[in-house]
Amino acid sequence: MRDKRTVDDLSIEELERILAIKKRQARQEQLQRMQRTGRTIQSADVSPHEGAAPLAGYNPQFEDDIDPGIKRKNTAGSSLWRRFVDRSLLLVEFAAVIGLVVVGFVMLEGIQTLQQETADAQSRADEQIRAAIPTIAPTPQLTLASIVLPGGHTPPTEAGGGQFNFDEIPAGLRAQVRDLIFLPPEIARPPITPETARRIVIPDINVDQVIVQGIDWEAMKNGVGQLQNGVNPGSSGNVVLAAHNDIYGEIFRHLDDLQPGTYFEIHTEKQVYTYVITGSDIVDPDEVSVMDNQSRPTATLISCYPYQVNSHRIVVFADRVDT
Repeated sequence: MRDKRTVDDLSIEELERILAIKKRQARQEQLQRMQRTGRTIQSADVSPHEGAAPLAGYNPQFEDDIDPGIKRKNTAGSSLWRRFVDRSLLLVEFAAVIGLVVVGFVMLEGIQTLQQETADAQSRADEQIRAAIPTIAPTPQLTLASIVLPGGHTPPTEAGGGQFNFDEIPAGLRAQVRDLIFLPPEIARPPITPETARRIVIPDINVDQVIVQGIDWEAMKNGVGQLQNGVNPGSSGNVVLAAHNDIYGEIFRHLDDLQPGTYFEIHTEKQVYTYVITGSDIVDPDEVSVMDNQSRPTATLISCYPYQVNSHRIVVFADRVDT
C-alpha cells in the first residue's frame, strides 16, 4: 500500500533513504540509456567482485542497501562515542567551574588576610606613635572642699544675714569656685543607692536629720550635707557630714557639747551604722586635711564656730563601731 504521509511526517532517516533510492534509480536509468546507445564497454574481466557477473549485469550497491542491523550497530557505536565525549566535556567544564570557585575563595581569603595584617600593622604603628607622644598630666579639677571646709557663712546678726562667706576663699580662686557654691540640685546630686547615707541620729544633742548629698550652699539648706568623696558608711573611709549652727535649722548648734565616748548613728536604706566620738577640735576654715580618709572607717562632723561669729570650724571625730 502506498505511503500517504507527507514529507513533514517522515523522519530524517526515511528521507535520506528515499533520496538514496531516487539517486540509484536515476543512475540505473542513465546506465541503461548508455547501454542502449552502445556507449558502455562490457568486459568479462571487469566486475565489482571476483566471480561476479559482467558490468552489464552489475547491480551497484548503495548505502541504503546495507544491512540495517549493521547500520544500526555503526550508528549505536557512534552514538556511544558521542555520549562519552559529551560527558567527558561536561566533566571537564564542571571541574573548571569548581576550580574557578576554589581560586576565587582562595583569593578572597587572601584579601581578607591582607586587610587584617594591614589593620594590625596600622594599629601597631599608631600605638608606637602614641607611645612616643609625651603624656600631658590632666589639669587638677578644683573643688570647694579642696580650698575651704564646708559650712562657712556670715553671721545672721550682720546686715544681710547669713550668706556664704566669700572672704574665706582666696581672691584669685573666687571666680572659679562660685559655680561650685551654688550648684543646681539636679546637677550636683549623685544618684541615691541602698548604701548611701540617708539619716543621722545624735541623741545627746537631739539631732535626727536627713542627709543630703553635697556640701554646696543649696544642699545644706535642706539638711546635713555629705562630702562627695565616694565613701559610704559601710565602706572603709571618712564619712564627712556638715551642717549650719545658726541658720537653716541650727542643726549642728551644739556640736561642742559632744564628749568622747558619745554614740550616734548613720542610717542607710539597708543598715544602721554606729559611731563613737573620739575627740574634737577648733580649726581654721582652710584646714581641709581634717576631711582626709583614715586607715579605718571613720566619720567627721563639721560646723561653723563659735555661734553667730563663724570665724572658725568645730570638727568632731568618730570611729565606726563594728558589731
